[in-house]
Amino acid sequence: MIVVEQSCEASARIAATMQQAEWEQDIDNLDTIPGIGRAAAEIVIVIAETGGDMAPFTTAGHLASWIGVCPGVNESAGVNKSGHTRHGNANLKRVLGIAAMAAIKQKDSYYGVYYRRLSARHGKQRALVAVMHKLVIAIWHVLAGKVAYHDLGADYFAKRDPTQGMRRITAQANALGLTVRFDPIGA
Repeated sequence: MIVVEQSCEASARIAATMQQAEWEQDIDNLDTIPGIGRAAAEIVIVIAETGGDMAPFTTAGHLASWIGVCPGVNESAGVNKSGHTRHGNANLKRVLGIAAMAAIKQKDSYYGVYYRRLSARHGKQRALVAVMHKLVIAIWHVLAGKVAYHDLGADYFAKRDPTQGMRRITAQANALGLTVRFDPIGA
């Protein structure tokens, strides 16, 4: 019973704090990122203890390192060892994990495609941490630039290097014993 009363009181204080005009635009901008809703945006502002100010973090990498979603690289003599992330801010990392899981559920978003590409090669957990890292980069750019998020789209990787896509399709067709011819679409 006491926990419920404290929770309601804490929610009321957070709502009162978030009513400040300077944070309202930041929360609206963060809400445009896939996987991050209004509640997660409020938590990002409050827990990050920055008040939406990205001045202490000169780059998105600094923010990701502070949160603890930068995977470690430990290689010696060609042998990959542990790639654990650092401890960082556990509460914010938890919120980002939930946001990343929500973002990868959207099949037609950049994060969903990115997750599926990485999980096929590196496993689901590493791919989830990579999506968390991408979300942190997006959060930094949204808060530092005071702009809304612009999704790259599900076809970003195909548009980035179309010749690689054509090579992949050709190789798959050749493996099936077929030939492929690419002709431009006439206008």
